Amino acid sequence: MLQIREAQREDAPFLQELYRYHLSACPPKQAEPLAEWERMLERFSQDESYHLLVGTIEGRPVCSVTLIVIPNLTHGRRPYALIENVVTHAAYRGRGYAGALMEHARMLAKQAGCYKLMLLTGSKKPETLRFYERCGFNRQEKTGFYMAL
Repeated sequence: MLQIREAQREDAPFLQELYRYHLSACPPKQAEPLAEWERMLERFSQDESYHLLVGTIEGRPVCSVTLIVIPNLTHGRRPYALIENVVTHAAYRGRGYAGALMEHARMLAKQAGCYKLMLLTGSKKPETLRFYERCGFNRQEKTGFYMAL
C-alpha cells in the first residue's frame, strides 16, 4: 500500500535513482555527490513552503512530486502553489500512485490557503497530458510560458 510523506535525508539515494532514470524533462547526467542531495533534503525539510513528497512502497520511494507554496500580494494576499518534478518509477506506473500524490499536494496547497495551483510539463505525450487533466488541471484556460536560464 502506498504511504505518502515528506522526503527525508535518508531518501537521497532512492530519489537520485528515481530522477536519473525516470524524470523525462531533465535527468541528472551523472551521479551527483549523495552528500549534496542529503544537504538539500535537509534544507527542504526546514522550509515550510517547500514540500518534496514521496510515495513509498515498503519504505522505498517509488514516486515523487514537489510542491512549492509562494507568498503573494494579490488575491487577498493568498499564496499560490507550483508543482514540479512529477515522477514515478516505471515499474510502478499505472497504479494510481502519482494521482494519489498529486491529490495530497493539492490538499496541502488548499490547507496553505492557496488560490491556485500551477504546473508546467515538458511532455507532449497524450497520456501524460490526460493524466494532468484527470488530476484537475486545465490546459485551456491559461497560457504557460517558459524560459530556460
